Amino acid sequence: MHADIHLQLHHLSAAELHRTADRAVEVPSVASPPLRVQLGWTLVELGLRMVTPAGRPATLAA
Repeated sequence: MHADIHLQLHHLSAAELHRTADRAVEVPSVASPPLRVQLGWTLVELGLRMVTPAGRPATLAA
């Protein structure tokens, strides 16, 4: 393969990778906050179960 062709293919591949990376950066992460909130409430519920005596049910205000 000629060096000029190899260099041109490298430039095309690098430009495509840059475009892909730019698109990935522009998309905001929508799934993070709801998952974080759900995990937080699960941890609160588990903590309440650990500290509540066996005879009384744990109640959440939310």
